[in-house]
Amino acid sequence: MKIKNIAILTSGGDAPGMNAAIRAITRYALGQNINVFGVNRGYTGLRNGDIFQMNLRTVSDILHRGGTILYSARDSEFLSENGVKQAVETCNKNEIDVVVAIGGNGTLNGIKKLSDMGIKCMFVPASIDNDMPYTEYAIGFDTATNTAVEMVDKIRDTTQSHEKCSVVEVMGRHCGDIALFTGISVGAIAIIVPEIECDFEKDVIERIKITKNLGKRHFIVIVSENCFDSSKIAKSIEEKTGVQTRCTILGHVQRGGSPTIRDRVVASLMGCKVVDNILDKKFNKAIALRCDKVINIDIDEALKCKKNIDLNLYIHALQISI
Repeated sequence: MKIKNIAILTSGGDAPGMNAAIRAITRYALGQNINVFGVNRGYTGLRNGDIFQMNLRTVSDILHRGGTILYSARDSEFLSENGVKQAVETCNKNEIDVVVAIGGNGTLNGIKKLSDMGIKCMFVPASIDNDMPYTEYAIGFDTATNTAVEMVDKIRDTTQSHEKCSVVEVMGRHCGDIALFTGISVGAIAIIVPEIECDFEKDVIERIKITKNLGKRHFIVIVSENCFDSSKIAKSIEEKTGVQTRCTILGHVQRGGSPTIRDRVVASLMGCKVVDNILDKKFNKAIALRCDKVINIDIDEALKCKKNIDLNLYIHALQISI
């Protein structure tokens, strides 16, 4: 069967590099005489038929832009049987042969439901949290981490000038990769992540006291969101160490911005891998980066994988931050 039409959607939280993936898929597919359709607002648009045909110029000047030109949304209704049926009807009505979804874990679960209904699907991982278990890297992580490091470096200037401690909360939900990579990059005295149990007295208070006695006069503590109340951590540090402490929550500034070289390149390669699979008649695959190689695995296999934090990196981060 010749693939004539594919549709691209982005879903869940936006990630820098999504546009680079859209661009690569669109241009490569069009060069292979495959029609490309864009779906606005993720699975919501797929259910509602918010779909339009794309061309080479549709994806001009988007490589450097953050966010997604196809917009994004979280669609709880799509999780219902009726919601998936509506999406299937849109595919049949528009003669869509393959749906390509770009997003995080929720998007992957959604594409699984669509593939179970007989629609051929492909998936590209894009998540600033880097919380996709089956791939070592998800589009957007490098940009988000670089943004976090830049912000902490600016905070450090005031922290150092006033001999303070700064507690900085970064994003990550249930994954501590942003906190871990940011922490080691800024020389944080303590890094609190959800995957590793924190003994607050030993892992934070005692480390600050020890380094203070060794002559250190300012401190950075990185906290992954949802681990602890960052403002309470700051208050407790000040009370127990005597070091004036302030809390900063970076928030959604980490989602935005122009994607880094790494995110642009990885997104482009993953987009090309999607089209390679389509041309080879390999469907219902999730694209992954493993050992610096872009590969694909079955969606069912991808959903069975478990995410682990790099424990060695965490240990080394603490060894060199005294």
